[in-house]
Amino acid sequence: MAQEEGQNGGAEKTVVEVSFKSVKPQLFVEAPKATDAIQFYKAAFGAVETCRSTQPKRKADQELPHIVSAVLQLAGSTFIVADLSDDSSSTKGGGAGFAMCLETEDLKAAVAKAVRARDQGQGPLRFRLAILLSFQQVRC
Repeated sequence: MAQEEGQNGGAEKTVVEVSFKSVKPQLFVEAPKATDAIQFYKAAFGAVETCRSTQPKRKADQELPHIVSAVLQLAGSTFIVADLSDDSSSTKGGGAGFAMCLETEDLKAAVAKAVRARDQGQGPLRFRLAILLSFQQVRC
């Protein structure tokens, strides 16, 4: 659990609790290869898919649906596989990417705390919040 100091009215400081329920590695693969990656993890390692969120393509495209996230369990751990989207900042750097997905009840406070820490120089050099961390409120 992390604590965040907040200001109310300028002079008075309050402590806002930011807690995280889980941390899940999230692997982004070149679209539309997430389906292949998921099938590989299932066949090769016995991963179990527990949830999938997709975004359908236009009928004219006749393509596989875009996998926004697929939650897999393997050896007591949970990880997420997703297709890179065309507008993803990870797309510009190559064909794959990685993030840590933090599950929280207070999305706004968690993002504010991470941004504030980054702005104060308390993070990795060239910290890119959108690529390294992903905050998630919705659970499967």
